[in-house]
Order: sequence, then structure tokens, then C-alpha cells
Amino acid sequence: MNRFVPWLGILAAVLLGGFVAFVGSQGGPQLGGISVFALCVALAFAIQWVVFLPAYIRQSEHFFDLTGSLTFVSLTLMALVASGESGVRSLLIAAAVLIWSVRLGLFLSARIRARGFDRRFATIKPDFGAFLMTWTLQGLWVSLTFAPGLAAITSTSTTQSGLDAWLLLGGVLWLLGFCVEVVADRQKRRFRADADNEDRFIQTGLWAWCQHPNYFGEILLWTGVAVMAYPALQGWQHATLISPIFVWLLLTRISGTRLLDASAEKSWGQDSDYNDYIARTPKLIPRPPRRNPTP
Repeated sequence: MNRFVPWLGILAAVLLGGFVAFVGSQGGPQLGGISVFALCVALAFAIQWVVFLPAYIRQSEHFFDLTGSLTFVSLTLMALVASGESGVRSLLIAAAVLIWSVRLGLFLSARIRARGFDRRFATIKPDFGAFLMTWTLQGLWVSLTFAPGLAAITSTSTTQSGLDAWLLLGGVLWLLGFCVEVVADRQKRRFRADADNEDRFIQTGLWAWCQHPNYFGEILLWTGVAVMAYPALQGWQHATLISPIFVWLLLTRISGTRLLDASAEKSWGQDSDYNDYIARTPKLIPRPPRRNPTP
């Protein structure tokens, strides 16, 4: 990797984070003359950089995913406290994000403890710039993913109190997505825990309905958060509704499915059962599994 590329990536992430802070701050409360929303975005990056230092010194990636989850928790609590009195919308969005982040943080932390390493970081840990860029991008991921929910929590809009159709619809989407993600993760963890499955790929349960049900659940639940947040957004804050699209792009075009599919192809690309599974199973949008055609 060219030694300038990581630093350009860091600069781009910080600038994009600044833009998110700008559009999400409209009409929101301030603390010490600075928008609470902007302070939350700054905190998202600051947490990553503080934890990065010992991680680089120890050459460890063990706390990367856990730090991301704790950042969501920190921003949620800061937004609630700094914004003062909160309505039903803010509290429900905050509860949704806290439940998701704590569950995911514990799940990913347990997974890396069991494996002992994360192959994503194998080649970048020794490179200061590349490793720092990864942590900085995590700050951007938190800020951009949480942007509509964070804007709603810190909003002064009169739509904060009471239930409405947007809140109910968003809550249903979040709950459905969360359940799909949790069930898919548990099914895969049990599958991997069976020694007989060491060299096999999972194609049962929700994984018979699509190749990446956990990612479908992730996209769906953040769509739910954006739907819940929508009525409380004002002006430029509507730009934060790009969050579900960003999550989809991240999980299907940047990392997520792209990396997993490449690894699976390397492991089972010559396996006829795997090729049959890929041919008959949707990549992301679930549908009931098709039976194999009768010969």
C-alpha cells in the first residue's frame, strides 16, 4: 500500500465526518456554544483514536469491534443527557440502538476471544497509518450509521412526544431486523461449534433463505431507526437518512459480503454442493428455499 493512501483515507473520513456533523446539527441543542450532535460526532472519532494508541503498541485488534459498540453506547447516552428532557421518539430510538450495540459488542468480543485473531487486520496492524485509518473509518461508520437516530434524539422538534405511524413502522422494521440478525448469528455460531462442520459451509435455518441473513437484518434494523427518526428531522438533517444506504453499501460493496464471498469461493469454489447453494439461494433478500430439482 502506498504510504500516502492511509493518510488520504483518514483525511477523507474526517472531512466526511465534519459534513455529517454539519448537516445533523441544524435546529439541535447546543452545549458550550457547540451543537450536541457535532460533539457526539467528535466523540465518535476521539474514542477510536484514544483506543488506537494502546492497540497499535500492543499490536492487538481484540478491542476493535467492542470499541465500536461502546462508541454507539457513549453517543446515545451523551445525546440523551446533553439534550435534556426527551420524548417517546428519542427514548425508543435510544433503546433500540443501546440494545443492538450491547448485543453486537458482546457477540463480536466473544467471537474474537474464541478465534484469538481477526484476519482482517493481519497485514495492516504493523502499518501505523493503515491501522489508524481503520480506526478512523470506524468513527465515520458510527457517525454516519447513527446519524438519523442521533439527529432525532438531539432534535428540538415538537414531534418528539407521542406515538405515530412512523414510530410504529420503524419499530417493527427494527425489531424484525434485530431478530433476523440475532437468530442468524446464533445459528452460525452453533454450526461452527460442531467439529463435524469444520470444513463445511452453513446452508440451514435462515441461511437456507439467503446467503447473508445477518447482514439483511443489519440493513433492515437501521432502516427502522431511520424511519423512526424521520418526523423529527429538519432541513439539512434529512440528509442523514442516507444511513441505511450507507450500511447497505458498506456490507455489500466495501466489506461484508464481498470479503466473505471471496473467502468462501477460495474454500469451496470446487464443491458442487456449494455452487448449487449459490445458484439457488438469494445473496441478501430472503425468500423460502427452493427444493433441489428432481433428477
